[in-house]
Amino acid sequence: MHFELFHLGPLTVYTYGFLIAIGILAAFFVADRRGKAMGMDTSHLEGITLTVCITGFACSKLLYILTRLPDIIADPGILMNLEDGWVVYGGIIGGLLGGLWYCRRHQMNFMEWFDLLIPEVALAQGFGRLGCFFAGCCYGIPVEWGITFPEGGLAPAGIPLFPSQLISSAFDFGMFFFLCWIAKRKKFNGEVGAWYLILYSVGRFIIEFFRGDLIRGAVGTLSTSQFISVFTLAAGIAILVVMRKKYKNGMTKKA
Repeated sequence: MHFELFHLGPLTVYTYGFLIAIGILAAFFVADRRGKAMGMDTSHLEGITLTVCITGFACSKLLYILTRLPDIIADPGILMNLEDGWVVYGGIIGGLLGGLWYCRRHQMNFMEWFDLLIPEVALAQGFGRLGCFFAGCCYGIPVEWGITFPEGGLAPAGIPLFPSQLISSAFDFGMFFFLCWIAKRKKFNGEVGAWYLILYSVGRFIIEFFRGDLIRGAVGTLSTSQFISVFTLAAGIAILVVMRKKYKNGMTKKA
């Protein structure tokens, strides 16, 4: 594994951070291209992207702190590890809240922008999970076959582990292409975003059974992410039902 990608004098560029940066840049340029192809005014793309990134990273860190609060109180130094300490669901929720705030402030259609940006979120997540693989975080349970990590990473060294990061990455990239396909055929705003919430919730709920980093907290018999998945799945279904009903009612009135 290459935890450190390269050095620029005293500056060390870590593979994890580099891949996250690549994911964000790729998401931005793809969103810009798709938005223009859809005839949308993308002049606000820089602003909403910056807002979503800030609120997403902030909430990702906040949810991590909440899930590990007892450990952090005992050892505040945990917060200094920038290679770990992020919860994806916090980033998703924070990003949605930031996007909603930005759209309301600038009188933009949130559901329309939700549909534009959410496939690119899946794209960025695909790169991010590759970053997790190189850092050794978000590792899987021990298996007879699997990936063995070396010393120096976040995963247990020398133990064959389920490749949860690589499977999650493949799922995210696949979801990106599927959502782009849905976007070309959508009938109402919010349809693409709803399918993202449904698909990601189901996929995340399943992959959690194969995750070995149990320090992420639990709610009863469910991991924190599985618990949140129940609500995001319900939210996705609700958006799909409500927005489809509004679309049908609109079509009926027009007729």
